[in-house]
Amino acid sequence: MLEIRGLETSYGRSQVLFGVDLRIGKGEVVSLLGRNGMGKSTTVRSIMGITRPKAGSIDFEGRKLQTLPSYRIAQAGLGLVPEGRQVFPNLTVRENLLATARKGPWTLDAVFRLFANLKERQGHYGNQLSGGEQQMLAIGRALMTNPRLLILDEATEGLAPLIRADIYRSIERLKGEGLSLLVIDKDVKALTQVADRHYVLEKGRVVWSGTSAQLAADKNVQHRYLGV
Repeated sequence: MLEIRGLETSYGRSQVLFGVDLRIGKGEVVSLLGRNGMGKSTTVRSIMGITRPKAGSIDFEGRKLQTLPSYRIAQAGLGLVPEGRQVFPNLTVRENLLATARKGPWTLDAVFRLFANLKERQGHYGNQLSGGEQQMLAIGRALMTNPRLLILDEATEGLAPLIRADIYRSIERLKGEGLSLLVIDKDVKALTQVADRHYVLEKGRVVWSGTSAQLAADKNVQHRYLGV
């Protein structure tokens, strides 16, 4: 579904990504792991056209994305839950969701079934929500675009354990419904339980890739690159 080859991205003269290769199949959950500052968010920004790659290719369902503007990439079927959530603070929960709505199976009712808290808080403004509720809203807003691939950048950063568990339950449900996902998070244990495959970034390069069983068994990779 998504195939990235030789991705190189820079900020001015400072190069961040050095030949990143990554693929996601239809219905797969794939994680992108690594310590802070290793290039995970830059990879996401490159995929979504927020930061333009200087080399490499990004193919989504046979369509090249690397020269398209961000809105065209979103229209092509990629949904983004950005780091920091970035909900609209002066819009209500309902308005945040309707602002990005496209026709498809993900409707207001579908999002409210996934996150009952949002239904109860649909009249509240974005800045009146807790951090966990804002993350649920950010996921729901991305789902309202009816994507075929959903990207979650720092899926549970800064959230309480109970809320993190809720987010991972929602990821499991989305996986069960056949949605492809790229998940960035630091919870290696949770990721190995829900993801099919993993990529580890170190200084802008993929230094390891493999299945959940392989990652769980390789304590050296966890200690060396993830600090687990």
